[in-house]
Amino acid sequence: MRRFGGLVHAIGGFAGDRSGNLAVLFGMAASVLALGVGFAVNVSQLYNTKSSLQGVVDAAVTSTARDLTTGVINEADANKSVQAFLDANSRAGMLQADRIVLDKLTIDRTANTVQADVHVNVGLYFPIFGMGDMQRVTVSTTALYSDRQIEVAMMLDVTGSMEESWYKKTDKIGDLRDAASGAVEDLLKWNRDENNPRVRIAIVPYAEAVNTGGLASAVFVETRYGSKVPPPIDAPVSVSLTLASDKCATERKDRDGYADYSADGPYTPRLDNNGKTYLAKVNRDYNMRSCPSAELIPLTADKDKLLNTIADFRADGVTAGGIAAQWGYYMLSPSWRSAIADAGLGAGPANFDKRRVAKIAILMTDGQFNTAFAKGPGAPSSQGQGQTSRKNAEAICANMKRDWIEIFTIGFDLNDPTMTATERDQAKSVLKNCSTADTSSLKHYYEAATGTELAAAFYEISKNIEKLAIKR
Repeated sequence: MRRFGGLVHAIGGFAGDRSGNLAVLFGMAASVLALGVGFAVNVSQLYNTKSSLQGVVDAAVTSTARDLTTGVINEADANKSVQAFLDANSRAGMLQADRIVLDKLTIDRTANTVQADVHVNVGLYFPIFGMGDMQRVTVSTTALYSDRQIEVAMMLDVTGSMEESWYKKTDKIGDLRDAASGAVEDLLKWNRDENNPRVRIAIVPYAEAVNTGGLASAVFVETRYGSKVPPPIDAPVSVSLTLASDKCATERKDRDGYADYSADGPYTPRLDNNGKTYLAKVNRDYNMRSCPSAELIPLTADKDKLLNTIADFRADGVTAGGIAAQWGYYMLSPSWRSAIADAGLGAGPANFDKRRVAKIAILMTDGQFNTAFAKGPGAPSSQGQGQTSRKNAEAICANMKRDWIEIFTIGFDLNDPTMTATERDQAKSVLKNCSTADTSSLKHYYEAATGTELAAAFYEISKNIEKLAIKR
């Protein structure tokens, strides 16, 4: 037992001597702790750098895709656009000036995408574990752009209630001129190539009727006791169509005298009640009394022509909103392309194809729709003109939405005290029913109490049209 007692004593003595082993253990622990802290700092540094870089590249590619969509830049300028954005934002977060490198920019014309591959070299605070002093951080971002054409029909109220009022201290027709002109300016900014414009706009001023201007040959002038449809195409010359001096039109009627809600062009063949073929021209009802002086303008990118038309708006007449919706529909319908081209008024509307063309209608009024000249099929005989006008407008708007036309509506000064509560509710109801349903990102129905608010509504609609142009 003595042999083992010495050994135990020796071990106990070694354990009791604490002067050196604590220093060794502390040094080892401190080294491990330092390595852990250094590793954590490096990971945090690389994570923050990648996060900052991703944000900058996302913004650069999204901005470039938007500029391609709106025509601010061409595809050849995309690389320069992304690089300029990277240079301007290279100090964001953990990044340093002039350290972001654009490795590759890819534009896929089939998928309509822009992809940027980017890297930055990061100088590590703690170059450990053989990582070296520098580490490369890479990110890649893809964004959609669109080359969709944009066609906009603006149906604008020029009725008598829009005229300037010195006692109310309002000038609603002047407010409309300013707001609509601003929208034209905003939308046509997208066009960089005058010979191949991205955006075209049609103007449809309306009151009791629509002045068809250069499309007057598409109008059938009724007589009091005559037919409600044009004569057969094989009729003698003596009963051929005559043109109205005012060039105005109301609703198109079918062979039974009901309102026709289709977007068919005036060259479309129809059969009358005798089995004879006639062309589906648009009626000028014999009861029509007041014709707007401002003529409609089919789709064009001619800014001066559009602005001059708006500048000539004069307020007069009653509100035939159903007729306004009808002519807005015509200006976006490819069925009218031949008639518009034959009249020398441009190429006319493109085909309905939501992938290639964004078709937009903007319907604006300052009051209740109160005038119509033809009821829809099945409408009761007791139905008044106001209800008929609203029903016609809603039926046409439904057809427009079926054809993927996005509809925005604006009610201007609808809280005017001269309107009754019922009239106000009816005016708001038809505009809400006509407009495309709102989404989380797009508003379609607007109310504006003042000229400033009207201009703001048109401006917001212009920005929403931009969103629709990008959406595929």
